[in-house]
Amino acid sequence: MKSTQCYHCGDSCDDNLIKFDEKSFCCNGCKTVYEIFSENDLTCYYNFQDNPGAIPIEIQGKYDFLDTAEIAEKLLDFNDGNTQIATLYIPHIHCSSCIWILENLHKLNDKISSSQVDFPKKQVRVTFNSDKITLKEIVLLISSIGYEPYISLDDYEGGKKAVDRSLIYKLGIAGFAFGNVMFLSFPEYFEVDGFWIEKYKTLFRWLMFAFSLPVVFYAGQGYFVSAYKGLRSKILNIDVPIALGIFVLFVRSTVEIIFDLGTGFFDSLTGLVFFLLLGKFFQQKTYNFLSFERDYKSYFPIAVTRITSKGKEENVAIYDIEKGDRLLIRNQELIPTDGILINGTADIDYSFVTGEAEPVSKKSGDKLFAGGKQLSGIIEMEVLASVSQSYLTQLWSNDVFNKDSISPFKTITDTISKNFTILVLLVAFLSTFFWLFFDASKALNVFTAVLIIACPCAIALAAPFTLGNMLRIFGKEKFYLKNATVVEQLAAIDSIIFDKTGTLTTHKENTISYDGILLNDLEKSILKSSLRASNHPLSRTLYNSLGEVEVLAISDFKEIVGKGIEVSCKDVKLKLGSSSYVKNTDDSSALDTSVYVSFNEVYKGKFTFKNSYREGVKPLFESLKKGYDLAVVSGDNEGERVYLEENLPKDTKLLFNQKPEDKLDVVAGLQQKDQKVMMIGDGLNDAGALAKSDVGIALSENINVFSPACDGILDASKFNKIGTYIKASKKAIKVIKYSFMLSLCYNVIGLYFAVTGQLIPVMAAILMPLSSISIVVFTTISTNLIGNKIK
Repeated sequence: MKSTQCYHCGDSCDDNLIKFDEKSFCCNGCKTVYEIFSENDLTCYYNFQDNPGAIPIEIQGKYDFLDTAEIAEKLLDFNDGNTQIATLYIPHIHCSSCIWILENLHKLNDKISSSQVDFPKKQVRVTFNSDKITLKEIVLLISSIGYEPYISLDDYEGGKKAVDRSLIYKLGIAGFAFGNVMFLSFPEYFEVDGFWIEKYKTLFRWLMFAFSLPVVFYAGQGYFVSAYKGLRSKILNIDVPIALGIFVLFVRSTVEIIFDLGTGFFDSLTGLVFFLLLGKFFQQKTYNFLSFERDYKSYFPIAVTRITSKGKEENVAIYDIEKGDRLLIRNQELIPTDGILINGTADIDYSFVTGEAEPVSKKSGDKLFAGGKQLSGIIEMEVLASVSQSYLTQLWSNDVFNKDSISPFKTITDTISKNFTILVLLVAFLSTFFWLFFDASKALNVFTAVLIIACPCAIALAAPFTLGNMLRIFGKEKFYLKNATVVEQLAAIDSIIFDKTGTLTTHKENTISYDGILLNDLEKSILKSSLRASNHPLSRTLYNSLGEVEVLAISDFKEIVGKGIEVSCKDVKLKLGSSSYVKNTDDSSALDTSVYVSFNEVYKGKFTFKNSYREGVKPLFESLKKGYDLAVVSGDNEGERVYLEENLPKDTKLLFNQKPEDKLDVVAGLQQKDQKVMMIGDGLNDAGALAKSDVGIALSENINVFSPACDGILDASKFNKIGTYIKASKKAIKVIKYSFMLSLCYNVIGLYFAVTGQLIPVMAAILMPLSSISIVVFTTISTNLIGNKIK
């Protein structure tokens, strides 16, 4: 008896046959997956290979080791008891259908919260409730729909670095076939008579046909799949003319040898696919190199406080943290690595990791995970693992925090590619019709050559290579951008807003004076212990000025953004902050930056700060005044107005006594006037404005304050180079435009020779990747020259 196979996975349906939509399924799981594909017009999934959803052989019991909690823990990125996150490497991801099904695992099992695919790395990040479903069940589910994850507990990172070699295999097959077809075509090239004509002509032609089959149906299938998906979505992508050219060459050549009309164009066909894949291989290698440099050289220039064995506190770079170190995490600081809570009450905001804004309470002995933000005072933790910069980068780039904006330049590139494809098809058909009337023997060559030579690959490559290289160059200069899109947004800005405290000023050189009732030792200890938990620049400056006093355990720490701090310690209540917050009086008319302090509602005095401005503030504003609308917004009073008016350009807007929501309104007001706004702040009171602005830049100066809403992080030592970075981004956009012009010249010249019948398809196939390579070389050299000028 013939066994009935499952339409989805290929297993036998003899024991449990389920019929649906005139197809056979072995179980409800396979039927459900098929239904989801059908409802979302993704049944083309089944065209890629036989039984793409094949269940791995002997899956039963294969993942029993994940029942052991200690082993499963190694695969988890995050685990707070209920919510768990695991990143799995899936080697079989290869198309949009794969992405769709893996990002819709919650439709297959509603106990899965969400799943997010990183296509270039072939990873899926799954968030789930551990009370409802286990990691083993998720792995089995993913395996059962044909995406068995690669799990190596000895070296899990090694699995993530595995390389997709399918392009290399395709390139090898196309190259092998091309070489043999060229060899078999020599008798035709040299017009050999006699023995060739009588005996081996037919054999050689059919051998060439045989060599072309794997080239068309395996090596070149990606072009057909991409073109089909584009047409189905009513999009003319750059693979449409290529697929059409391959198809026409193959059909015409096959017809010629069947009816003995000639040798066909199998040499051009196999050469075309080989050189196309060679160009794609070069592009992939180059882009992977850029991505590699981005992954390993971009890190956040933030520091964390480490407590030494002698009890002293020291600021260290996050990548110097080692297992066993004890860290001090202040209010609003990011937890940089996994660890154990030692002291303090932790209320952790894990929205950075999970997207859920509900804080999680932790007690001494509980595990803390990298990416959480402490919300209630100061805690101490012991490090369990060194900091993973790539993990922090991943959190920063999390889609949860991406702004709802579309890159305008990317849209221009897509539009050009689309319109160019339409133009190419039009030229190809018109020129073919022309040659059919004047010289039919040239018509096919002209049609195929036009389709190949005019492919807009070079146009499509210009932007990603230019912007990707600029991202790397900026990173070397301590200007860290979230993604390449920010470079183009940076080039478009016309308004720049600066925060004052912690941005224009530096807390390292401030001078402080105290005016009020002298504080006793207990009050000084409570004051310093309270400041120890805060990350505000004024708090840090005041903390460092208080000298050696006893540090006490504080409770009920509360920091109100834009107002101040409230703390309870030994039945003493401390309030520290603005005049309106501490004294309930408005001292906005005062001309100094001051912090007021009271104990048990009794006002004690104020600390007055003499701000020290960063080196290069005046030259920076002078260089920016011609091209940009400048503004300074500050939560402080107007004590610095006279100084700023004397040292900044006359047209600079100065706004004081601005609450965090006021700063946001300033940004929104400019945007309503169709201005592109860049906000530069320290990431504390400016978080809302940074998120609202078109480009939000957080300035970092040895503090572990990190806003997920910012688009870039600038090392404070490079503050005076902001104008240089903006100019470099504008030059990068010019490089892209020059690349477009260069590509257009290639295409115009190439089209002339193709339309006039002077260019055979195989030469077009060689020239096309060469044009793409030249664009990549041009953009790389140009951006490197821009980078040298930044230095």
